[in-house]
Amino acid sequence: MRKIAIGLFLLSLYCHSFSQSDPLQQVVSNRSNSIEQQKKPYVILISADGFRYDYAEKYQAGNLLALSNSGVRAASMIPSYPSLTFPNHYSLVTGLYPSHHGIVSNYFYDKTIEQVYSMKGDSTVGDGKWYGGTPLWVLAEQQQMLTASFYWIGSEAAIQQTRPTYYYKYESNESFTIDQRIQVVVNWLQLPVEKRPHLITFYISDVDHAGHTYGPDAPETREAVLGVDAAIGKMVKAVSATGLPVNFIFLADHGMTRIDTSRHLFMPAVVDSSKFVIPRGLELVALYAKNKKDILPLYQQLKKQEKYFKTYLPTNMPAYLHYSKSDDRMNRIGDILLIPDWPYTFANRGRKLNPGAHGFNAYLIKDMHATFFAWGPAFKNIKIDSFENVNVYPVISAILGLPYSFKIDGTPALAKQILKIRSSL
Repeated sequence: MRKIAIGLFLLSLYCHSFSQSDPLQQVVSNRSNSIEQQKKPYVILISADGFRYDYAEKYQAGNLLALSNSGVRAASMIPSYPSLTFPNHYSLVTGLYPSHHGIVSNYFYDKTIEQVYSMKGDSTVGDGKWYGGTPLWVLAEQQQMLTASFYWIGSEAAIQQTRPTYYYKYESNESFTIDQRIQVVVNWLQLPVEKRPHLITFYISDVDHAGHTYGPDAPETREAVLGVDAAIGKMVKAVSATGLPVNFIFLADHGMTRIDTSRHLFMPAVVDSSKFVIPRGLELVALYAKNKKDILPLYQQLKKQEKYFKTYLPTNMPAYLHYSKSDDRMNRIGDILLIPDWPYTFANRGRKLNPGAHGFNAYLIKDMHATFFAWGPAFKNIKIDSFENVNVYPVISAILGLPYSFKIDGTPALAKQILKIRSSL
């Protein structure tokens, strides 16, 4: 008993020292992996925001091409509609379409609570009431498997009263160099087995920033892609040195396309902003009526003025986008939707348009497609066709042996196709 007590004391000192050495890291105390979960493999889920499906080959990202050649390479991964950052990052970790998990855009209005969600608002991003579904880290923590996040949409919020055991708030994310971020991952994997996370989510924003600012074909975007490629090479080398059975999934939330900046689409003059709540939007503009009787008259006026954009009611959105009134589980899709025709976007008056954009229908605009590569002991060596991103959830839950009984939009088909394991599929 004395040896056990000493061991527990030393473990507590180690974990306290670990958390204190990085004051920006958030640590939920008093959690440990169960004995069963300690025996499980590991998954590092990496999102390189805006890493278009063809970027690795287009810019000859040597590390990613080599690693995917030893594992799984998809022709592309199809983002959910709208192909924006927040909806798709959350779809990846819930297996649900945006209309089902509730993060229906980067900015949107909730009619029930009469509040606007903003991707740049700390008060909304970190509030669990906005997030439906069961994120992978919540699923894992509920089954006594520890998780960590170097930023992911939703990881700052107490969703079902649960956050990852180790996580960072996004404002601190931008202050770390990529080498420092990689070291954080290695530190997590070097924790005692009781405290070591088995699921790590890891976010990189550089490629998206370059794509927006300079366009997908610019040398600056190439440089960002190769910078991410070099970082993945460093991470794999450092993680491999731990000797742990780590599986890597490298993907993106969406792609990037070049838009026509010579033609600015502005909000039609017939829209009365005193009658509608209008959150920020460029590739998708949602109008939320303060009085329902104003919806149909405005819709009819907008239909007559369509030029370089289309006007929809949520009742007549294409069914395959899963973004209609019947899909809207949390009542957050706008009463009227304005969708620009590619290659145009709406613009805010007085602001210059960036040459790169995303958010369009991925079934019409191939540039919206994202990358999906995976490698590690759980994966076959296989090339596969394009698939929807809601199917990533069953892949990770199968690797980690995390069963679930609730319904999601993803299916086990992808997991069966690309994984060596069969027991939990």
